[in-house]
Amino acid sequence: MNTTLFRAATAATTALAMAALVHAQSQTTPDTGSTVKDKIETAGHDVAQDAKTAGHEIANKSREAGHAIAADAKSAGKTVSADSKKAGEAIAHGAKTVGTKAKEGADKAKSAVSHKPADTAAPSSEPAPKS
Repeated sequence: MNTTLFRAATAATTALAMAALVHAQSQTTPDTGSTVKDKIETAGHDVAQDAKTAGHEIANKSREAGHAIAADAKSAGKTVSADSKKAGEAIAHGAKTVGTKAKEGADKAKSAVSHKPADTAAPSSEPAPKS
């Protein structure tokens, strides 16, 4: 609403100024007409320069904001990457531990079910058979 009100006020002010200038121009000499023309031209240049300056300021602020957002996003990305790496390593360690425990359990079950032959390399109290 403030923007609309500002635009309306600016338009009304411009219209009144132009009406006053046209009225003054019709009552003045040709030399005064060129002076009014110069003043209007100068005012137009001033407005254009101010608009250009404002545009540059807005662009600079926008650029700064963009860089700040990019830096935050980069930092967040690195944090997510580090957390993902830690989670992956924890999962890998857990899987390895589970695999090792499963293998040990399988070896125990296998040895309980199968009969192992006596170790022939172990020293025995009986004499070796003659051949």
